[in-house]
Amino acid sequence: MLMASSASAKGHLMGNLHIITHPLIQAKLTRMRDESTPSAEFRTLLKEITLLMGFEVTRDLPTMLATVQTPLRAAQFPVLKDDSFTLVPILRAGLGMVDGFLELMPFAHVGHIGLVRDERTHLPQEYYFKMPKGFERSNIFVLDPMLATGGSAVDAITSLKRRGCEAIRMVNLVAAPQGIQAVQEAHPEVDIYVAAVDEGLNEDAYIVPGLGDAGDRIFNTV
Repeated sequence: MLMASSASAKGHLMGNLHIITHPLIQAKLTRMRDESTPSAEFRTLLKEITLLMGFEVTRDLPTMLATVQTPLRAAQFPVLKDDSFTLVPILRAGLGMVDGFLELMPFAHVGHIGLVRDERTHLPQEYYFKMPKGFERSNIFVLDPMLATGGSAVDAITSLKRRGCEAIRMVNLVAAPQGIQAVQEAHPEVDIYVAAVDEGLNEDAYIVPGLGDAGDRIFNTV
């Protein structure tokens, strides 16, 4: 299973927080932040950023040597030591990050966690949990574009741990300091990968400056 990485390539590392600062990611994220960007382009950009982030999130996957017969002769080359991976998008916005990872890792399985936020308390409530067979023994990538209060992320990771999962990574596009702190305090061993850390939260617990409600912008809902 995956081990915590010791360095964050092409980015910054603060404890278990990895900030991926690749210029293509940042430029695409700026376009996503623009309120005039249409839903179709927003979805495409999210897929592209997720794919680019995936290279850094998976940078330290362990490999082993396997014998391969080339057209000239047999030789040993690296292959993944463990090819058991489960992508777990937090519904519904997390769905927008699945295709990018599957482009990179078509062999990965996909599970789903549904969490709804109480508009009064801002606390998440789980309403759906569906995973592929053997998920508890796989390497888990929890996907959600926004890490705001951290409530959904903490609850999703707690739910996975309660069912036996141990190797878990969190992948977000934009995070607030409050959300990062919440995940780090509740699950200090879980690595968090983000493209940006914004200023904080407003009175409605939305990330500012952020990019709005990611789910609404992905699916063009209000």
